[in-house]
Amino acid sequence: MKLVLTGAAGRLGSYLREPLSVLADSLVSSDIADDVGTLFPGETYIKADLAQLDAMLELTRDADMIVHFGAHGDEADFDTILGPNIIGAYNIWEAAYRNKVRRVVYASSIHAVGMHKKTDFIGTDAPHRPDTYYGLAKCFAEDLASLYWDKRQVESVCMRILSCAQVTSTRALGTWLSYDDLIELVKVSINTPVTGFTVVYGVSNNDRTPVDNSRAHFLGFKPKDNAEQFAEKMLTACAPANLNDVGETCHGGPFASIALGNSGLATMDIVDDTKKT
Repeated sequence: MKLVLTGAAGRLGSYLREPLSVLADSLVSSDIADDVGTLFPGETYIKADLAQLDAMLELTRDADMIVHFGAHGDEADFDTILGPNIIGAYNIWEAAYRNKVRRVVYASSIHAVGMHKKTDFIGTDAPHRPDTYYGLAKCFAEDLASLYWDKRQVESVCMRILSCAQVTSTRALGTWLSYDDLIELVKVSINTPVTGFTVVYGVSNNDRTPVDNSRAHFLGFKPKDNAEQFAEKMLTACAPANLNDVGETCHGGPFASIALGNSGLATMDIVDDTKKT
């Protein structure tokens, strides 16, 4: 099996490279960085721009599946989002279709439905309610994936990742996705015999999980980690929730409260623990 991983130089992509190199006979990792460090056995690296269709056609040639994590990973002005996140998504699915790639495993986001209330136990069928241009691009990619399944039989698993980072807030007690559970979710998304178009939430087995994954049980995703181990520390260290702040009451967290075009990550305490090789 030949896999292509986009966003390989990013924080999440850095944790996927080694397990995907073991899973595949051949792994082609890609990003816009000059390199990603030492390559794993069976892995090659190609620098390529998602916004260039010809580059994506060449990158995905003879691939069986694409694990698509490449994007601008924060809220920004629309023009910044447009190239890598919207045009880039089109280029990935169009390249998959032209090159007869069977499936795209896509890093979608809770921000596609970020304006839903946290007290609503939303399922994978919840209507899109993006919280930012970043979330809007995730909605576009999910709809694109649905269209390419219905019209062109390209399978997709759209993983709506909640918070795949170290736990530094009370919000993450419900939204945390551990790196080990992320890897497992990507693996089952690759190995499931038939997926069609599927949406699944990327979240660990947290006691306080605010979303319902029951419609995606057929993937066999059984997360093992639980953010409750961090509860006492977070509940002691963090201030009580401000119920007048939509960032506290909506699924998108800080992305729900920022002005359009402003960085969401700048308001969050995200630890850069990118895996180095």
